[in-house]
Amino acid sequence: MSLEWLARTGVPWSAAPDVIASRRLDRSGREPPGSPSAVVFPRTVADVQAVLKGAQSTRTALVPRGAGTALTGASAAGDGAVVLDLSGMNRILDIRPADGVAVVEPGVVTADLDRAALAHGLRYAPDPASLELSTIGGNIATNAGGLRCAKYGVTRDAVLGLEVVLAGGELLSTGRATLKGVAGYDLTGLFTGSEGTLGVIVSATLRLRPLPAATATIAAYYPDVEAAAAASVALAEARIQPVLAELLDQATLDAIDPGLRSVGSALLIVQLDGAPGEAATAAALLAEKAVSIRTSEDPEPLLYARRQALPSIERLGRPLIEDIAVPRSRLAEAVRRIGVIAARHDVPICTLAHAGDGNLHPIIVAGSHGSPIPEAAHRAADEIFSLALELGGTVTGEHGVGVLKRRWLAREAGPLSHDLQRQLKAVFDPLGILNPGKAL
Repeated sequence: MSLEWLARTGVPWSAAPDVIASRRLDRSGREPPGSPSAVVFPRTVADVQAVLKGAQSTRTALVPRGAGTALTGASAAGDGAVVLDLSGMNRILDIRPADGVAVVEPGVVTADLDRAALAHGLRYAPDPASLELSTIGGNIATNAGGLRCAKYGVTRDAVLGLEVVLAGGELLSTGRATLKGVAGYDLTGLFTGSEGTLGVIVSATLRLRPLPAATATIAAYYPDVEAAAAASVALAEARIQPVLAELLDQATLDAIDPGLRSVGSALLIVQLDGAPGEAATAAALLAEKAVSIRTSEDPEPLLYARRQALPSIERLGRPLIEDIAVPRSRLAEAVRRIGVIAARHDVPICTLAHAGDGNLHPIIVAGSHGSPIPEAAHRAADEIFSLALELGGTVTGEHGVGVLKRRWLAREAGPLSHDLQRQLKAVFDPLGILNPGKAL
């Protein structure tokens, strides 16, 4: 493919094999056939507009990319595509404490925004596990979640407005900088979670929240994972709203430290920042069926096990990090039946859960790193997705669809909804150049 059009844009780019190799894949491990033809490095909105105009005129596929932390193949690029690396557009343009908003470019690292807000006594609430690496643009593209979602919601709940470059190069502004506003269709919500298939985000106006006066963190061990899941549901039934409620099953605890088995077979970590006395009430409730419980105002020691979970599982082999969500009332059933699936297919599955909102991450250990994924692992994943839908849930709570879950999206959405979504894609991207083959 000729890249003369790219040279004419005046935007820095490279077709060097090592540059392409460093940006063609994401954390999913998905390897599309072929190789991208180039990587382009915009620094301004005008740069992005020039690249999209050129791509549309030549019908060149563009794959927007932030830090490449996607887990579904959403930012993996294949044969002939041009990777649009937005990581260089990384300025925090404005923080307005009185309004409780920040305006940022898409390449801003999530944790960097949170630290900048901290200087004003505020915080950016969404906190995906990849927050030290992932970018705001990627978080918005996948509607990323995180530990604090139980109380403060996912990324969509923090996005007030966007600037988006459309497929033809036009600059569209959506939403507003106010905390309330209902004029017109919610295009901001439409772009959030669209995985780069409708337009390229070049700026975002985001909601910031005040830091809590105090937090308390509770770590409670239980005799089995069903008891831990039931304890998290009991909090909801008592109208206690935790900031986070993280559940780790026995397989996960064994991966972190086999010695933890002597404490309990499942761990539930709960953090609260509400009214005085809420933490004591929650601790008393959690203690009813716990075999061990500890409370601290310093969250880090108690969150250590949760932060070590994925690195520990990765040492066991190649992880397939699945992502389903079910109604909270079905959480214990979901965890139990995932254990049955693991036994039936004889594949190790370590289950983590954002128990506060019913979002589970059954992590399948799919053989050794670099080896083909065993067919049994694929069958187990399919059964997990079927289970999520059977229980009234979804095949993805926060990671998105990307490439890996496209056929499951069709099943979850149903023919009418799926067709309407395809029609929307055609309205915004009639030539199909924006992240083709992803999301739908």
